[in-house]
Amino acid sequence: MAASSLWDELVVAASTGGSSGTVVSICVFTAVLCLCLVAGHLLEENKWVNESITALIIGCIVGALIFLLSKGRNSHILRFDEQLFFIYVLPPIIFNAGFQVKKKQFFHNFLTIMSFGVFGVFISVAIVSAGFYWLLPKVGFGKLDAVDYLALGVIFSSTDTVCTLQVISQDETPRLYSLVFGEGVVNDATSVVLFNAIKNMDITKIKSGAVLKVIGDFLYLFATSTILGATIGLFTAYVLKALYFGRHSTDREVALMALMAYLSYMLAELLSLSGILTVFFCGIVMSHYAWHNVTESSRITTR
Repeated sequence: MAASSLWDELVVAASTGGSSGTVVSICVFTAVLCLCLVAGHLLEENKWVNESITALIIGCIVGALIFLLSKGRNSHILRFDEQLFFIYVLPPIIFNAGFQVKKKQFFHNFLTIMSFGVFGVFISVAIVSAGFYWLLPKVGFGKLDAVDYLALGVIFSSTDTVCTLQVISQDETPRLYSLVFGEGVVNDATSVVLFNAIKNMDITKIKSGAVLKVIGDFLYLFATSTILGATIGLFTAYVLKALYFGRHSTDREVALMALMAYLSYMLAELLSLSGILTVFFCGIVMSHYAWHNVTESSRITTR
């Protein structure tokens, strides 16, 4: 009874907000993350269960326990905003992927990656949009505009390869890993351009040059995002070499690299570019140039 009463108090405190509610939410969230890390480590060599599935199962179990113990009342002790993911969680993941990617393998398959990430998205959008055009009226939805069908096609064609990459080993299948990851990065840029083009499209006044405009917008977004990321990466490498941060503290070197990478992502979002592309290529450039301008201890830390 005492444990149940304490749990009810914690859930009520978390759901009503305030400082105590925030503390409870963060404690539960941190404990679940620690549990996922430990379970993922213990099951690392298991070929049937990977870290993503483990985290998914743990999340479902914890959510079900919270729901049952609170008897369905005030069970939302932690609300995960999508802005929290895109602003704070996603940039470090993409930067680390760019920093650790096998560059030779990635650029060797660059044309194949572009084929999947660009032409593959166009094909997927056409198929998904046609599928919605055929399916939605049959399940009771009213007839939508052509722009709405195209927008749905773009949304469902925008894929996230994070879970897929958890299953693939970069060391055992480097080519497959680089193809899947590269397609996910290029897919982001293509989907953003297509969605913006469709959102601003007037289907009654569509012109023959609309397709060329979409292609031009994609090339502009891809080029500017890549250049921005590479420029910030090169600038960081120059600052590290010129000022030699490591002579006083290696922590400053690592902190500068991380903060400059985050700055590249936020600048790209501010300029309506692809933050994922920018921070990815920033990571590639930093791993090739900035990494060689830091001290040995910083190299060990960043690897």
